[in-house]
Amino acid sequence: MKFDRWTSVVRAALALVALWLAGCTTYVQTQVTAFSDWTGTDATRTYAFARSPEQQNSIEQSTYEAQVANELSKYSFRAAPEASARYKVELAYSIRGDVMTVRQPVYYDPWPMYGPYGRPYWGPWGGWGPYGPWGPGPASYVDQTFPIYVHALQIRMTDRASGREVYKVTAMNSGGEASLIRAMPFLIQSALADFPLGNGTVRTVKIPIDGSGGATNEAVAGANERAVAPGSGAPPPKAVE
Repeated sequence: MKFDRWTSVVRAALALVALWLAGCTTYVQTQVTAFSDWTGTDATRTYAFARSPEQQNSIEQSTYEAQVANELSKYSFRAAPEASARYKVELAYSIRGDVMTVRQPVYYDPWPMYGPYGRPYWGPWGGWGPYGPWGPGPASYVDQTFPIYVHALQIRMTDRASGREVYKVTAMNSGGEASLIRAMPFLIQSALADFPLGNGTVRTVKIPIDGSGGATNEAVAGANERAVAPGSGAPPPKAVE
């Protein structure tokens, strides 16, 4: 199952992706939007996954369902046979490639490093520093193009008996990572952090990246943003919205 509302998503992603592409980020930043009519209790948190026809017999689908099940278990959800489950859980996910063009300045040095007789000016950069006494010369600009990828996940819960939608959350992030499976843990953890969110909640979640590109157990806080500690055994504390 896939959903395709990408034009506005890609535009929003362009402003965030530059640091990722430059290799400077230490976290994945995900935008989360939730719609909720949740009235469930711990006693009724049983669920079964529902699949679209194209998701049947899919190993990829099974992999993502296992990751979602792990997160749901932190909020007292228990898997059950479809006939007896209180809720149906549906997953929709996709990845879209695009390009980003960044205009960057290029400076030239008006003062060579060596003097007229082949000797360097005094000091490590000569008498006036690396660019002479007045700084670098005027900048010219070059356009550099980078690939970006927008990853998206939607988790939808419905009451099995009535078919009423009770919770829908969408998580989206972007970066230079072309693999959806590597982005999925960040999407799932961000989407289900602080379940259930209030109706119409829109917020940003940050999850740190470890040295191998995976999620760490440390939280990085930012102003007006939710920092999540992935892999923690208990639900994270509520964020101040």
